[in-house]
Amino acid sequence: TKELEDIFDKPTGIYIDYANVRPWSTKLGWHIDPKRLKQFLDSFTNIKSIKIYNGTLTGDKKSEELSNSLDKLGYELITKPVKIMRKSIDVSSIPSDSTIILKDFIRKSLLQQLKVETIEYLNSRLREINEQGIKYVEDWKCNFDVEMSLDMLIAHREKKIENFIIWSGDSDFESPIMKLLQDNKKVYIFATARKVSRELSDLTVDGLTIFEINKIRNFICWKREIN
Repeated sequence: TKELEDIFDKPTGIYIDYANVRPWSTKLGWHIDPKRLKQFLDSFTNIKSIKIYNGTLTGDKKSEELSNSLDKLGYELITKPVKIMRKSIDVSSIPSDSTIILKDFIRKSLLQQLKVETIEYLNSRLREINEQGIKYVEDWKCNFDVEMSLDMLIAHREKKIENFIIWSGDSDFESPIMKLLQDNKKVYIFATARKVSRELSDLTVDGLTIFEINKIRNFICWKREIN
């Protein structure tokens, strides 16, 4: 807590990309409890804003309940509908060596390195799935990079926040982070090992620090997971 008091030494804003943070439990081996996290952050007097960004899947009871619970816990909730995009995996009418379907799932740079035999094999597996009556997969999308970046820059412009705490390792934050650092603001990325993009990890500039959240596990994890 002494280390955190030094981090939160001036007016501080917290920005949590919850859709990005929730899956960290697989790597961490424990789960972040939104209630305990909010209580923990509220114990620091210099924290002026705790924003949490979470998509809501309209009509899905669990998703709607989650957003409602985050709001009731006192977070400044920013939410929007989750988009469900259907991607075709129907290879029934394409040549066995075609990449027209695979290119939607495999980056071009990698696809170009694959042998024809590999392409044919992957298409054959997709054809087996098609024979089961499955012609598409659903891809959920709800990105808050723009909203988070704008909120940080607006808080900076209005001179409300001096320290910016980002709970996300997404490389899309590189530009706003550089802007904040150039204006002598402190920026901390709260994350865990291998959950921070290389673009952010490679930013060797004064003012940017990556804080390992395993340090505060016992303050923010599910109670039954406390060491």
